Amino acid sequence: MKAIADGIRKGTDSKAWRIEGYEQLNWVLLDYVDVVVHIFKTSEREYYQLERLWADAQLTEYND
Repeated sequence: MKAIADGIRKGTDSKAWRIEGYEQLNWVLLDYVDVVVHIFKTSEREYYQLERLWADAQLTEYND
C-alpha cells in the first residue's frame, strides 16, 4: 500500500491537499481536491463497501 501511495504521489505533478491513513496503512486517502484516491487493504474494502454508496451513479468507462 505504501508503494502504491508513494508511486501516485511521485507520479503526480500537484501535491496532495490532504493525506489520511498513511501511518496505519489500512486505508490510505490521497485528496487532490478534484480527484480523491482511496487505497484499501482487502479487509477494509470489504468492510466499508464504498461501491454501494455509488451503486446508482452513472458508470463511465475509460480505456487507456
